[in-house]
Parts: sequence; structure tokens; C-alpha cells
Amino acid sequence: MCGIVGYIGKRNSQEILLEGLKKLEYRGYDSAGVAVYTASGLQIQKAKGRIANLESKLEEAPLNGSVGIGHTRWATHGKPSDVNSHPHTDNSMKFSVVHNGIIENYITLKEELIEKGHVFVSETDTEVISHLIADLYEGDILKAVQKAVKRMTGAFALGVLTEFEPDRLVAVRQASPLIIGIGEGENFIGSDIPAILEYTRNVFILNDGEMALLTREGVELMTLEGNFISREMFRVDWDIVTAEKAGFDHFMLKEIHEQPRAYRDTMGSRISADGTQVTLNELTTLTPEAIREINRVHIVACGTAYHAGMVGKYIIEKMARIPVEIDVASEYRYRSPIITKDTLVIVVSQSGETADTLAALREAKRCGAHVLAITNVVGSSVAREADDMIVTLAGPEIAVASTKAYTSQLVAFYLFGLHLAQTLGTQTAAEIAETLAALKALPEQVEAILEQAEAIKGVAEEMAKHDNLFFIGRGLDYAVALEGSLKLKEISYIHSEAYAAGELKHGTLALIEEGVPVIALATQHELLEKTVSNIKEVKARGANVLGIAVEGELELQKSVDSTFVIPKTLDVLAPALSVVPLQLLSYYASLARGNDVDKPRNLAKSVTVE
Repeated sequence: MCGIVGYIGKRNSQEILLEGLKKLEYRGYDSAGVAVYTASGLQIQKAKGRIANLESKLEEAPLNGSVGIGHTRWATHGKPSDVNSHPHTDNSMKFSVVHNGIIENYITLKEELIEKGHVFVSETDTEVISHLIADLYEGDILKAVQKAVKRMTGAFALGVLTEFEPDRLVAVRQASPLIIGIGEGENFIGSDIPAILEYTRNVFILNDGEMALLTREGVELMTLEGNFISREMFRVDWDIVTAEKAGFDHFMLKEIHEQPRAYRDTMGSRISADGTQVTLNELTTLTPEAIREINRVHIVACGTAYHAGMVGKYIIEKMARIPVEIDVASEYRYRSPIITKDTLVIVVSQSGETADTLAALREAKRCGAHVLAITNVVGSSVAREADDMIVTLAGPEIAVASTKAYTSQLVAFYLFGLHLAQTLGTQTAAEIAETLAALKALPEQVEAILEQAEAIKGVAEEMAKHDNLFFIGRGLDYAVALEGSLKLKEISYIHSEAYAAGELKHGTLALIEEGVPVIALATQHELLEKTVSNIKEVKARGANVLGIAVEGELELQKSVDSTFVIPKTLDVLAPALSVVPLQLLSYYASLARGNDVDKPRNLAKSVTVE
């Protein structure tokens, strides 16, 4: 998972590349580098660590030129180091490449090139690309790149420069995201829109199997075979300010506080004016007739999106009475899932570029399933390849740990579950209206939770002193416990585990000892007595228990050491509220331990390789 940026124009490319890389640092921050065509030819500067390290080097020895490519890395092949950093070059130092993805057959290619006399200096798969292009070059960089990509298998987004043709920049996309920015007398490439939004709002979004030739005068789009493509530009209509911290100390805290707005925007016009119906007009092929043919649903996702899918499974089964399976995307296609034309596969991905989720989507379509995407990015691969999509209107999410994207995915599942119920008649009009009224109340209720952030901060600072803790819950509370535990692990580096509370007697109680913190979610009324019983079991073994409860549940409060109360709502909607204090708990625990909240070690925002 890496970030690519490129520029060709009349300005100082070094400055544009650095600013673009800073916007992409959430995609990787093990190392960074730039290649610029200067008066002395193609020059490269690279540095291990954060982009600030690269910036310091460039301050001492600037690279002046108006054509360049840049890269911020999250290591896949080879440890983080200066030599493994991108851009990579060939032995002649005349060709330079930045790459996002994995070249699966790089060993075979490398051995072939070594036999021809090429000498490699890094541990990466990417270095093979620069040597291969150099080996195939016969005076036309575009043709050399086309020949090279035919030899490569795997996932790759590329930016390619050669000293021999300083007025041309080549970009390629195959299973890794890449966009082209269109300016006046200048053009750009980037892994994501924020990298170039400061300079242009007009973009082309490359599809798999496409490439682009950029000059100062314009951009030519074509297939990897060289067939030219005509496509309308995409106009970005969100402001770059939404990708800034807006006064908050960290992006994560800002994005937690943006959740009420994200809830409202995602509901938007999808609820009728009288509050009695869901209107998902964006579902163009998933017609009422098609819905009635569905006999099973598969939900496929990774990480936080998978946890949203666990809630989605409960919602669809409860509201629509359709059996639902949920799978981790990286495992889905390897278990030979039973997929028919009557299977609806729902893929969930914030970025819409998650490699495993994309692969699962393609397998589902190959088997004849109808695919619905829930994503936050309209022009993403998932959005384009699915049969239908529900866009979550969370806005750009910069922090690696997902917050508003997760809760917006929950809202999307609520809306879709109600849409199914309306179509199939599995819920009465009164039941649907009641749920919609409670759904519309969620933003204001989240705001009330956020007003209690200081209380959560105090609890978090105490928990940050521990190296191990546990989350427990039943039903939907267990799904939220998993997400709460993941958030805490991701950014505080505290070891935590989430368990279905009813499973405590099956070995888990052996881990509970005096003083161990346990966070117990108890928002499901039908399971409250059972959960209280489980809380007493851990209390009897010395656990210090924080309860997450619904306002007015006094019995629970008697059984725990401390309580955080969420506003009253329907049980099925409780996850959209109960996760918010857990997000804040993780944030403040990370802060108390002195960690980089927005950029946790070893993680990247968008996982675009398997």
C-alpha cells in the first residue's frame, strides 16, 4: 500500500511532489522519495521514515525541475530503508519508476534480467520494473512500458520517467488505484484525489488495464495495448478543507466529531419527507423483482468494514428474514463459496480499492451473483465494478483508524435492510416508520455522546496504564466489541481481545485476574440479564469493569465499577451509538501512551495488495 504522485508542467515539481506526498502519507510512511528531471538529468532523492526526512534532505540539496514523480511507501517487499525506497531506477540511472502494488512474477523477471547483465541493489519487486523497461526501450518510452506490463503479473499502478524523453510522463493502472489530474499547461498523477486537489478539480479515473501519456499540453488515455480511449472528466466537488484537521489535534478526533454530519448526509434524501419510506433510487439493477429472487446474502469485507458487515448480517436477517453469511474477504474465494444467480453479495470497502474485497467481488460476479457495493468513494474500483452501490457520504477519511466510515456503513446497512423489508413485506409500515424515526435521531444522540468526551478521556488514561484488556458483549454488542477492540489495538498498541460474553466459561475466564480491565457492552435489552451474569463472573475474578449501557439501565450500573451511558434507542440501532465512546476511548488511550494517533505503526489506510 503506497502513495504515488507525479507532475509535468512549468512549476517547480519538487514542491508539488512533496505536498502531494504529504496528502498521501496515510497510505504509507515507511519511506519516501522523488525523481526529478533537472538540468543535470534525472536525479533521485530518497529517505527512510516520514516525509519530513525526505523534505530535510531536499532542503539541503534541492532538485530543480518541472517534471517529476514521487512515492510514499508501506513496505511489502524488503524492509524500510533508503535503498528500498522508491523511485527505483535501472543501472544507467536513465529510467525511474514509482509503483503501488505487487509484481507476482518478479523473481522470474529478475533472474532473466540478471542473466542479461543487470545488477540489482534493492530487495523490492519494483526495481525489476525499471530494469525491464530499460531493457525493452528502443526510443519510445510509451511502447517500452506497454511491452513491460505485458510481461508483468500482479497488481500495479505505475509512474514512469526517462531522461531520454523528459517531456513525457507515463502512468499505468492494473488492479491498483490511479487518477490523472488535468490542469492548464500542467498535468498530474496521484493514487488518490487529495494528492492533487490543491491544483485541479478535473480528473480522469483510470480503470484496470488502462494507461495514460502525460505531457504539458495534454493527456492521452489508452488501453495497455495502445488503443486510444475517450472519456469524460470527473469534477471533484468536495473542498480540500474537508481533508484538513479543522482545528482538531488529529484527523481521527476530527473524524469522530464529524460523525453526526456523516450520518445526516448518508441518510440524506434516502428517507422520504414523511419519514415512512426508504428510497434507494441509486439501486438501478436491484429491482423489486430481483430482490424477490434473492435466497441468500453474502457480506464480504476486511477489518473495520467486516465488523460493519457483522452488524449488517444481523440487520438483514432481522428485517428481511433472508439468511446471511459473512466472510473475511481474504478468505472468501479460497473456500469455494456456494454462489448462485440468486445470491446477493454485498462488498464493503471505505476506499473501494481494497485488493481482497475487489478479488471477492470479481469471483462473485464470475459465479453469476448480483453484487452490491457499500463504499465511500464514487469513482473507486468497487463502485465501478459492482452491479449496484450505496455510497456512504462520510467525506474523505484521513486517519488510518476508521471511524466515520464505519458508522456510515452501519447507516447504509440500516437503510438497505429497511429497503428489503419494504420490498418483501417482512416488516409492517408502523415498524419501518418507528425504525426510521429512531434512525433520524441518531445524529443528535451522537452529538450528546461527544459532549462527554472528557469523562471518557479520564477512563482512557487509566486504561492506558495496562498492557492487556478485554471486551465482552452479546448479540450486536459482540460485533461492536470486536470493533472497539480493533480500534484500541490499532492505535494504542494495547493488547486487547473481544469475546462473546457467553463464551467466557469456555476458557476465557482463565485470562481474568485481579485488576484486569474489562469493557462490557450491554445495550441489548433481551440479553441484558445474561450479560449482567457474565459481568459478575469476571468481577468475581477481580476484573475492573467499565459498562457501556443504555440510559436508565440501573441494574447494570450496580454490577460494574464505572459506566458510560448512551442515549435510548432501538436495540438494532445501538451499535451506531455504542461504538462512539469506544472510538474516543481508543483515541485518548493512544494519546496517553504517546503514540502517533493518525499513523499507527505498520498500518496503511488503503490495503491495495493481498
